[in-house]
Amino acid sequence: MSYTIGFQAKDQKAILATEAATANQAVAIIAALRQSAEEIKFIRSPQEGEMGIEMLLLLAKEEAEEMPQRA
Repeated sequence: MSYTIGFQAKDQKAILATEAATANQAVAIIAALRQSAEEIKFIRSPQEGEMGIEMLLLLAKEEAEEMPQRA
């Protein structure tokens, strides 16, 4: 499932967006954006629609559980 993350740079009016292929990648992008003082404006996916960070974290957890374990 793909994710679009909208964010606004500090002292900027424009809202920018970036894409992530997985929930885990989206969580990593959001963490990096938060460290650089960017404000998260939205998170959405075609399947789930708009969501909050809590829902994204839940989806990332489910995604990790579904991935096959490496030996």
